[in-house]
Amino acid sequence: MLKNGLENRSREKKVGLWVAVTSGFLLFSFFIAPLTVDAGTIPKLSGRANSLDYMTENSTFSWGNQQTHDHGKIGHNQEEHGFFSWSELNIYAATIYAFGDINCHQKHERSWVINENQMPVCTRDVGIFAGAFLMGIVWHRYGHNRWTIKDSFLSIFSDDMLNSTYENNRRNLLFWGIGTLAVIPILFDGGFQAISSGYESGTIRRIITGTLFGLGFIWFFCASLSAKPSLFDDESQVLLPANARFVQPSEEFHQDTSEE
Repeated sequence: MLKNGLENRSREKKVGLWVAVTSGFLLFSFFIAPLTVDAGTIPKLSGRANSLDYMTENSTFSWGNQQTHDHGKIGHNQEEHGFFSWSELNIYAATIYAFGDINCHQKHERSWVINENQMPVCTRDVGIFAGAFLMGIVWHRYGHNRWTIKDSFLSIFSDDMLNSTYENNRRNLLFWGIGTLAVIPILFDGGFQAISSGYESGTIRRIITGTLFGLGFIWFFCASLSAKPSLFDDESQVLLPANARFVQPSEEFHQDTSEE
């Protein structure tokens, strides 16, 4: 029997493996894709997040190539750096750069260059996917279904580490504390950068804040997919740290409460 009261954790392993493989493929592809095309093929880019900017050189989906000046809040004079169309790359590189085009602003000053080619995403996104990849591996090894998302989320810690938390009923504090540590740094760093003309985040800060966010977000995602009460006979079967149990109030309790 496992520490959560079940005989196996195949679902948790599948969730962790799926997350690690998917995020790992994208993470490593960000570094490999620039190597699969000739040096200097991908110029300095500056697009918009959640938009298609560099699908072709001349179409509705080529906003990035149509920019003609460097004075706007976003974009730059693409002609000065060279036009770019990811649809003209090999299928692998095109897929990865299309993913970056849709999901990332691809600002050249916030991105690394490999093989004289700008990477498909910025350094903060590299950190996010690095965090997601690491959490996928951790969840595959340590994650457990413990009925609720919150208790499943905390399951990657050993029960010895969680005993005092459960004894003092501080699950909420720990759960939301971890969430805050994952989200607040990226909000402050990215937020100040967006609203302040004098603040520009550095590469290390982008990677760290991105990694923390990726870890926290995918941690919650894995817990959400793994928390499955139907795999237990009832809530009393769930084993928790400090011998805590999920117990429904008895009928006598309900009767006493209603009489009051």
